[in-house]
Amino acid sequence: MRKKIIIPDIGVVKITKKRAVKRLTLSIKPFSGINVTIPYSYSFSAAESFVKEKKNWIIKAQKKISQTENQRTLFLPKTKFYTKKRELVFVLSEQTKIYITKTKITVEYEKEENLLSAENQDYIRKGIIEALRFEAKEYLPERTEYLAIKYGFEYGKVTVRNAKTRWGSCSGKNNISLNIHLMRLPEHLIDYIILHELCHTVEKNHGKHFWSLLDKVSGDAKGLDKEIKQYNPSIF
Repeated sequence: MRKKIIIPDIGVVKITKKRAVKRLTLSIKPFSGINVTIPYSYSFSAAESFVKEKKNWIIKAQKKISQTENQRTLFLPKTKFYTKKRELVFVLSEQTKIYITKTKITVEYEKEENLLSAENQDYIRKGIIEALRFEAKEYLPERTEYLAIKYGFEYGKVTVRNAKTRWGSCSGKNNISLNIHLMRLPEHLIDYIILHELCHTVEKNHGKHFWSLLDKVSGDAKGLDKEIKQYNPSIF
């Protein structure tokens, strides 16, 4: 059960009731806003009161988060943006439309000022995400198989998904999930993430044996890990 409320100076707050939840939780994350999760026994009014009590803290957190959100690209005709296989291009037309070919993500638009709207910016992002999904399904499973054979790893299956925070994951059954946004990274970092998850088929934690193995197959685990932190799956 969900409810949205608007609190002055804070904005929209999404409140969700869940049966499995035992306590109230409050989260504020980039691009997802303020979210409150409460047990079924809690009332929405109690959740609203809690949020109001945390108003000053929320306002401070929102300022920090807005700095992160402002790092997003503003997509306009002069914008240079590339995925692994495609270039974003803009073409004047009679309507706003996006289509994807083997080498391009083409945005047709009427007026440049119309592109500035949040609605059209989100529309362009959805087109880019669709292109990333195509590329990820084509490239990542095949690349994972290649690296697994090269370095002697065994894994279950590979799936690709549009994740907001994690580049990849490895389940207890050695099934690997990879983020479609890997297709925005340089090739050596794509390989690093794949190798990171392949190493988890052997070492399930991030202990010294894991880092030793990852360093052996990647060549510079710590350096590559530092480099990957310059990127964020949710910011593009």
